[in-house]
Amino acid sequence: MQMQTEIQNAEPEVVKACCARLYESDYVKLLLGDSFHPGGVQLTERLGKVLGLTSESRVLDVASGQGTSAIHLAKLFGCQIIGVDFGSDMVKRANDNAAAQGVSHLVTFQQGDAERLPFADATFDAIICECAFCTFPSKTAAASEFARVLKPGGRVGLSDLTRGGDLPKELDSLLAWIACIADAQPIERYAAFLQDAGFTVDCLEPRDEALTDMVNQIRGKLLGAEILVGLKKIELPDVDFPKAKEMAASALTAIKQGKLGYAIVAGSKA
Repeated sequence: MQMQTEIQNAEPEVVKACCARLYESDYVKLLLGDSFHPGGVQLTERLGKVLGLTSESRVLDVASGQGTSAIHLAKLFGCQIIGVDFGSDMVKRANDNAAAQGVSHLVTFQQGDAERLPFADATFDAIICECAFCTFPSKTAAASEFARVLKPGGRVGLSDLTRGGDLPKELDSLLAWIACIADAQPIERYAAFLQDAGFTVDCLEPRDEALTDMVNQIRGKLLGAEILVGLKKIELPDVDFPKAKEMAASALTAIKQGKLGYAIVAGSKA
């Protein structure tokens, strides 16, 4: 597909734009629902507890999507949250969602780049970044930016896809196309990025079951989408359903083999 080719061959800025455009698409919303990461708001809640969020916390949500996680955390902990996302359409959607749910006084969203965050030094008490750190072309730059905008003693929490070995070539292609996560890292590598930026990592929490559940949900939704397309209820041009279902099955096999997983990684700024 054209977008897949763009992502695989493009410069970093184009990669970011392609990923943002992909997550704004109706196809991804159909497959992933309101929460674009494994574990949904339940895993977001766990991440908030790991970070020790309270009503006094000022939080940055990096790659905030349509705002589901930030809105949930604000309702749960009463904290102030700013979300940043590369996609302008996603930012508008997130602000609309916050207004509709009555939390605009706690949550706002703006466009921004994780590798060049538009905030002053030592602004936030905590940073969350869900299923997105692996998509950043320069993970070193993103981790350094996290450290810069956090206050001393501030905490950062990632939840992300992990890799424990080589994946089949076709599965790499699926990850690059559907989720922009072909550059997933071993859990220890995520910890190293944070440590190199000056963080003390104190939480490495495997959550492979969340990824298994998500892939199973996607398999079911692919079947439903295929039926709706056949009935001409929706249009999803250029989607190869048999191949997509085959790749989802390959993803489940990779998870069982320990080659693909999901995890929480968290730490504190010195």
